[in-house]
Amino acid sequence: MKRLLLFVVALVLAGCAQMTKVGPGETVVDGKLVVKLDGSWNQSALKVVPTATTWTVDGLSVDRLHFFVGLPDGATLAPVAKDARPLVFKAAMPAHEIVSLYQGLLTRDGSSFTLSRLEPVEFLGAPGFRFEYLLVRKGDDVRLQGVAYGVVRDRQLYLMDYAAPRLGFFPRHRPQVELIARGARLKS
Repeated sequence: MKRLLLFVVALVLAGCAQMTKVGPGETVVDGKLVVKLDGSWNQSALKVVPTATTWTVDGLSVDRLHFFVGLPDGATLAPVAKDARPLVFKAAMPAHEIVSLYQGLLTRDGSSFTLSRLEPVEFLGAPGFRFEYLLVRKGDDVRLQGVAYGVVRDRQLYLMDYAAPRLGFFPRHRPQVELIARGARLKS
């Protein structure tokens, strides 16, 4: 019994070590993107998506805020299976093609994606786009709601995406996410 208890404690401590508190205040993401946080988030040391920095408030299985910071022209959003279409970003892509590319990332596990809204907005001081979506995770049929902001600057993609269960968690953190997006800027 003692061994089992020690094993559980070790797992809990290992899980805690994989998160770093960020905020409140100004925080720099990947050395390029400055965001202002009213509250605290937890940055995951685990690369949920290899090309993104991932934050959470309530845990990675509940909510995720992804930052793709300066993804260059020709780079892939994430590795895919050998028989799958590569998710390659091209700087000349219009907003709807970037959304489609991101949809490919979110549905590579068989989850279903529905685009709710796509609109032009200013993001990082330049003409960008904002989109909202619904996602049903294949593994557990949880219905997630998401909002993302994106812009292509200097042939690089900057994308910020927040998703959480649509009942409870998404409405709770959405105002803070919207403030983060509106106040985000590139480091000078």
